[in-house]
Amino acid sequence: MSNFTRSAQQWATFARSWFLIDARLQPPGKIASMCSVRLQGKHKPIYHALSDCGDHVVVINTKHIAFSGNKWEQKVYSSHTGYPGGFKQVTATQLHHKDPKAIVKLAVYGMLPKNLHRRTMMQRLHIFPDDELPDDIRANLTEELPQPRAIPRKLSEYTQEEIDAFPRLWTPLVWFRFFSGLRVLLMKTKTHK
Repeated sequence: MSNFTRSAQQWATFARSWFLIDARLQPPGKIASMCSVRLQGKHKPIYHALSDCGDHVVVINTKHIAFSGNKWEQKVYSSHTGYPGGFKQVTATQLHHKDPKAIVKLAVYGMLPKNLHRRTMMQRLHIFPDDELPDDIRANLTEELPQPRAIPRKLSEYTQEEIDAFPRLWTPLVWFRFFSGLRVLLMKTKTHK
């Protein structure tokens, strides 16, 4: 291996990359775990807990994140001002309407290690509610990370061949005949009593 390739490889290892993550229809916890690994630099061979070798992470479409179940109403974010009576609680829906970036930011902040590097790592996290990016950030992007969860397709996005190839579990006419015959049978038993 020549000197140039070694120095180029070393330069690429120590340089800070810019990763893009699309958060459309993704759970905030999955996005946060991906961001946490990149911000800490755990994906690099030179990682050490005391060194600051993490990369920049750009998260777009945070306005379109998805929670599973009833977490929009049940998940509660709380804070305290430090003054008496300063305890505040808001649901995920209220927080998301107020600031579409806050849920992802809090999820990433909670997954980073609780040490003095956390604020520095959070400065390398760039969150945008839409897919519009400033030109200087778009010019720095080096890689787009795959989404952690596959987005389900809408019924209108399936072709007719795919719909026809899908196995039929029941036919409406057979079930209609079965239930109408059952209804007639029940009506006869009620009249005989």
